[in-house]
Amino acid sequence: MGLFRRSETIIAAILLVAMIIIGLINPAFWQLDNMFSLLRSNVVIGIMALGVLLVMLSGGFDVSFPAFAVAAMYLTVKGMLAIGYSGVLLPFLCAVAIGVLCGCLNAFFVYKFRMIPLIVTLGTGSMVRGFLLGVVGTSIVNINRFPPELIEFAKTELVSVTRPDGSHSGLTAMLLLYLGLALAVHLVLRYTMIGRSIYALGGGAEAANRVGFNLRKTIFFIYCTAGALAGFAGMLHCSMIWLANPRDFVGMDLVVIAAVVLGGASIFGGRGSVLGTMLGVFMLVMVQNSLIIMKVDTTWQLVVVGIIIVIATVATAWRDRRRQA
Repeated sequence: MGLFRRSETIIAAILLVAMIIIGLINPAFWQLDNMFSLLRSNVVIGIMALGVLLVMLSGGFDVSFPAFAVAAMYLTVKGMLAIGYSGVLLPFLCAVAIGVLCGCLNAFFVYKFRMIPLIVTLGTGSMVRGFLLGVVGTSIVNINRFPPELIEFAKTELVSVTRPDGSHSGLTAMLLLYLGLALAVHLVLRYTMIGRSIYALGGGAEAANRVGFNLRKTIFFIYCTAGALAGFAGMLHCSMIWLANPRDFVGMDLVVIAAVVLGGASIFGGRGSVLGTMLGVFMLVMVQNSLIIMKVDTTWQLVVVGIIIVIATVATAWRDRRRQA
């Protein structure tokens, strides 16, 4: 019975029903091209969602990660072009390092001045994006100038299918990176002291401190890891779309937070899981994908995402109050 009471089981059941309904309404949903596209769309959003999950588990909100992601991506690509570098590993490490530094800035203000995470991340996100556009520049690095090694790396496929008419579709190998990072975050949260301290912090900072958890270490770990995941996701994103646009990811915070909340994470902190977040990401991406297939206007897609956020928030708040009662 415990299995059927878990949030992940309920979310998985709803997801399965939704997929069946969408498939009946529009059979194109089950086409191989669409399924591969759906899984590909999970990668970047999912990696960002892992970072947001850590922050939400601690009782905070992070809206700075889209700015950190685009800064890490754009600065790294511009640096590669400036020095003529042609590798793959070093650029990703540089993007992660930029994300860690930006996350460290968040952690400093949250810990040192006991500031509200939402306000801090609003400020740092705006500051980083403003710096990027105002100082570094606004020119798009398109496919003609984009490092070809990054393109080749992101084009790696797990499965490739060629139809009789010559058309091609493939499942991106970047999915393995997403799954690997998700597994790493899950293991940290479940089997390490820092993972337990994150849940404890979400239950109450004072209580966590009295139990003996190092709040400074925990807060810096949370925001630096979230920044690192954002930087990695940003670099992966530009490699997969073959261009670096400094104006990318505007509004991405709404989508990712919606996915994490939809996955069962509590807005009050202390509750949530990696599996639930991955299911939430898949469900939200699936809804957006289905709306595109049905040629629903972009404006109405935003309305649907907003409705999902409200419903998911109400559901998690109701669940938490029942458990407290």
